[in-house]
Amino acid sequence: MISGARPHASGPLGHTSTGRGSPLRRLRSISTALVLGAAVAATGLSTTGCRTSSSDIERWSSTLQGPRKLVEVITHAKYPIDLRAEAALALIRMKPRSGKRVGIELMLEAMKDVPPADRVQLLERMVPILEAEMKKPAPKAQGGQAVADPSVAFKDGAFALLSHDGGALVADEAVRQRLRGALTEWAVTDFAVRMDEPAQMFAMEQVMRALGAQGVRDLPKQVVPGGAKIDRMIDLIAELGDDDTKQRASSALVVVARDVDSPKWIEAKTPEVRDANDRQKIKYTQGQLEMQVATYQDETLAKIFTSMRRLGGAPVVDYLLEYAGRKWAGTGAEPESMVKRRATALAALDRKIDKNNPKQVAALLAIMGAPETPDLVRDAAVRRVGELPRPLVISALFDLFKSPKWKVRWMAAELALSMSDTSHIDEFFQKLGQAEGFSLTEPLRYGQLIGEMKGPGKPLELLEKHMGAGPAVVRMSALAYYFSFGKKADLAKLEPFAGDRTRAPECGKDAADCEWKCSVPVGDKTESKDVKTVGDYVQFCVKPAMEKRT
Repeated sequence: MISGARPHASGPLGHTSTGRGSPLRRLRSISTALVLGAAVAATGLSTTGCRTSSSDIERWSSTLQGPRKLVEVITHAKYPIDLRAEAALALIRMKPRSGKRVGIELMLEAMKDVPPADRVQLLERMVPILEAEMKKPAPKAQGGQAVADPSVAFKDGAFALLSHDGGALVADEAVRQRLRGALTEWAVTDFAVRMDEPAQMFAMEQVMRALGAQGVRDLPKQVVPGGAKIDRMIDLIAELGDDDTKQRASSALVVVARDVDSPKWIEAKTPEVRDANDRQKIKYTQGQLEMQVATYQDETLAKIFTSMRRLGGAPVVDYLLEYAGRKWAGTGAEPESMVKRRATALAALDRKIDKNNPKQVAALLAIMGAPETPDLVRDAAVRRVGELPRPLVISALFDLFKSPKWKVRWMAAELALSMSDTSHIDEFFQKLGQAEGFSLTEPLRYGQLIGEMKGPGKPLELLEKHMGAGPAVVRMSALAYYFSFGKKADLAKLEPFAGDRTRAPECGKDAADCEWKCSVPVGDKTESKDVKTVGDYVQFCVKPAMEKRT
């Protein structure tokens, strides 16, 4: 007869096994008469003692009190070691009860009570079977219904043994590596399906994080056109992968992006969208269908760009720069959807440009400076350039001061100032004074940014020498300090400049949104005044702003 079970020290996650609500307590809550009756009925054993066999082990895994008897077999040295291993595997294999894998929990409790020498022998017998069961392919769906994957239980059992109590149950490093290898192979086999397998006791992310770089090493092979759960795989690779794995994933992700951004993808997805419309009895024209597919493509590419932003890598960065730099070859204006895609590609480059890669830096600056670059794309490029060291890009930014588009220079100048301190004021003005075709917006903004600068010396003191000397745009930018920060009490300081007859800059040819006018108060109304000289600028633009400020 099987002897009574001993109390166990702790449960599978470090909780006391005999505590309220534990698996053993729930099993022991049944009345003594029911326990004895179930045991006799289930085993056919008498109280005089009978030899326990493999058939008993198999039966007990499906009876009410069977799990308790299996624990007894595992923990008692009087049973053959092979039979004890069978009992442990039977608990692992046992179907969930009330939605919980009670068998695995009990197996862990039992293994903790097994002396270390015996536990080594048990694992020697268990691990090969765990490996073999995890290698079995998942059963195919029947009649359109998914079939439970029996390998999940063995994967959970292997991970439970490996991770329980900080890995204390598996002391032998060779055995640990065998379990890690089996878990890795299981996880990357049909990853997309197993990722969200509902029967798992331990989520795939938890297993992968425990395995670390080893667990995700083969995932790039599954990052393929048409593949499922690519975003989830990329998240894990970005978090856990070593440099080689990330590089391979980066290359694979580019292949996926090129596939989505192709006529072949449009051709393949059009019937899918058409069939979905037909199933939902949605009426549509050919034009509407094409728009639906284009939107689908936009959303899919945006999702890939998000994964690229997470992963990075030279292949991804080069592809995103290429995509963002594409020139519209169609007729008419570039479609808004294409402009958004290019801007999204640049957004995905967030802190991904390699400052030691001259080609990447040059490509980014070229996108920012090209006259035909849409404003939305240029703005995104400016943000990426702003992430690079000043010495690396400042010359290129100064070169953009010569752009025929004043807005290009404006964005370049703002970025240059944001990277600079007060020691760079003279250099900035020297470069600014060589440019042509300004808008009034520019000097007003430059003066504000310089006034907010940090560094050696106070901005106002460093600006004073430029207020009455140099090209008009330099004088106006220096005087713009008072436009943003001057007060009514400072008006007297501007009197020497109110009569400056130096001609104001002019807008460039065909410059959009460019003007040289300021509004001045006249009674209770305002009147627009043309700014033709530096003195006009002081009288009509700077002074009125100061008079409003106390």
